[in-house]
Amino acid sequence: MEKVNVYDFDKTILPYDSTEAFFRHCLRRYPRVLFPALGALPWAAGMPLGLTSKTRAKEVFYRFLALVPDIDAELTRFWELHLGDINAWYLARRREDDIVSSASPEFLLRPVAERLGFRLLASRVDRHSGWTLGENNHGEEKVRRLEKEYPGLGIAEFYSDSLSDAPLARLAERAFLVKGQCLSPWPERSLRP
Repeated sequence: MEKVNVYDFDKTILPYDSTEAFFRHCLRRYPRVLFPALGALPWAAGMPLGLTSKTRAKEVFYRFLALVPDIDAELTRFWELHLGDINAWYLARRREDDIVSSASPEFLLRPVAERLGFRLLASRVDRHSGWTLGENNHGEEKVRRLEKEYPGLGIAEFYSDSLSDAPLARLAERAFLVKGQCLSPWPERSLRP
């Protein structure tokens, strides 16, 4: 069985949330994107109450993308500014067979995946409309996507900043929780189903 290293992206490989940073980038250039994004606040508030899904709340938030005239140009500008922020510890460990599994939109992370050479599993979102094209790649969905895209693949090491990634951590021989530049063994209590 082939074994690879699997990583989360936001606050793991990149020290901050790429979606939030890209939104702020777009907001500085196109202030009008604020209004559709604010429309997502009631949806976000409904998530803890079980009134809506994370996928739906993000889809409402991503409506701001429709107001960005040239999304591809903005992606290029954004990564020209932020690619240098990739954590040095990741660059030192990077392998050609790495897989990054992220809840961030695939279109946002694709330029980094191509530049750094990792395989990418991320949320499928239309970059022009903000419509989601499947479930948000989060929690158990990360396991489903990995097993569908790479059946029979084993995880040697897994890295994430979030305990919500425990489903992937359970599949790894070794799992690490990332806090800034610090890597620590994954807490055993969260590995129990």
